[in-house]
Amino acid sequence: MGAGGQASSRKAKGGAVDRHAPLSTSLERNLADLKRIFTEAPDLVIRTFPYKQTGRRAALAYLNGLSDKNSINNNILHELMQVDEEEGTPGILPVSIGKVETCTSWTQLEYAVLNGQSLLLIDGADRVFALATQGWPQRAIADSQIEASLKGAHQAFVETSESNIALIRRLLGTSELKIKEMIVGNRVPCKVSIMYMEDLTEPEFISTMSQRIAKLDTDCILNTGELAEMLEDQPFSLLPQLITTERPDTAASQILQGRICVVVDRSSSVLIAPVNFVAFFHGIDDYSTRWPIASFMRLLRFFACFVAIFLPGIYIACISFNYEVIPLDLILSIGQFRAAVPFPPFIEALIMEITLEMLREAGVRLPAPVAQTVGIVGGIVIGQAAVQAGIVSNLMVVVVASTAVASFIIPNYDMAAAIRLMRFPIMIMASLFGIIGIISCFMVLLARLISLRSLGESYGVPIAPLRIRDWKDVFLRLPLWTMVKRPSSVRSLQKRRMGSSEHGGEEG
Repeated sequence: MGAGGQASSRKAKGGAVDRHAPLSTSLERNLADLKRIFTEAPDLVIRTFPYKQTGRRAALAYLNGLSDKNSINNNILHELMQVDEEEGTPGILPVSIGKVETCTSWTQLEYAVLNGQSLLLIDGADRVFALATQGWPQRAIADSQIEASLKGAHQAFVETSESNIALIRRLLGTSELKIKEMIVGNRVPCKVSIMYMEDLTEPEFISTMSQRIAKLDTDCILNTGELAEMLEDQPFSLLPQLITTERPDTAASQILQGRICVVVDRSSSVLIAPVNFVAFFHGIDDYSTRWPIASFMRLLRFFACFVAIFLPGIYIACISFNYEVIPLDLILSIGQFRAAVPFPPFIEALIMEITLEMLREAGVRLPAPVAQTVGIVGGIVIGQAAVQAGIVSNLMVVVVASTAVASFIIPNYDMAAAIRLMRFPIMIMASLFGIIGIISCFMVLLARLISLRSLGESYGVPIAPLRIRDWKDVFLRLPLWTMVKRPSSVRSLQKRRMGSSEHGGEEG
């Protein structure tokens, strides 16, 4: 357990407690040590009572707020205090609790209490029973606010790993679904679960992910974003190399392809690995909508990605350097609009892009009713006032608005945020070198996509390296009955996922 390093050196008020020392057989001494560990913890509840099965004193300890008091009173205290000595079986706890663990050290005991379990200490026993009575406050399972779906399931992950694992198991009801649990955090332990299909997932992926998680040396992991940053192959890259999702159906779909799902306790999202660049443009609705419509929407996303990255740079390059590519009538109209603008195109675009980002960030932080008002009023008022004041031109407002709409089409939030940042260096290159600067940035971006890795696998596959067979589900989403095999980039142990590539409907 990762909590043993720094935790064993912490000093409790009133004396030190060796976290790795064995427990005493004296109930009074164990309770005294427990109180020294949890000093100044008014939510620690200790209830002593006679344990009738052995005729000795016992104590039940738990943290109020993390444990279910109804379960403690009805399923533990009532059973232990009312058990008949003649009917009781020695060595067996007469409690109606589903999961009972045994703690033999203070490290295990401390982790159990902080995890919402109740501790049963019996006088004369050198071990403590940890009873599953978790009952901390948690929100109900609801629809995802970030990854909305029209025809998919309306369930999203919550902040409890047990509930998140159950949501995935509900979709993947097979014994081949395996879970590997690990503990991360020296000061505050956090449970991390690796989920995969034993007969599908490449063992090298599981081994690589397990080794990276085991090597983490940090105080605590509070959310999935922190873990993703520590597990990425190239953490200095702007592009995300792991998919973060709040949707159980998305996680189940990726696991069925042979990928790994990492569930972090206390986080409402999970990680998917390994992934490629095109996977960030696939939505769960693509597979619940007829294939021509899904293919059109997917092409629209890739076009929106190009617009969000390069449109401001193309505007700057055409106005500043390569105005000969603009039709004559349009360039006369642009010249008329820009006659009252004192700034060069780059400064004009930079002002509008930064203003747009501030409006977007304000809309995220404010309450929903206020955010809508700020977004509408701010966009209209600031845009119209900026044009009338001669700060920007009308065409610049159109370019920035089109860029903003295009960036919102990207289904993955992390990729959309990376794309929004990419356009700033491209704007700088376009202001210095024109179209040549944009082409140079495009070549650098392609080279970066090819060189990136995700859990050791190529980030640019199936484009580079080329995998023609996987193109059935890249830019287009062909009919499901044509995708007989799983993507070769995932290196699944079982390539075939359908029995026949022929259409299943009636002939004629």
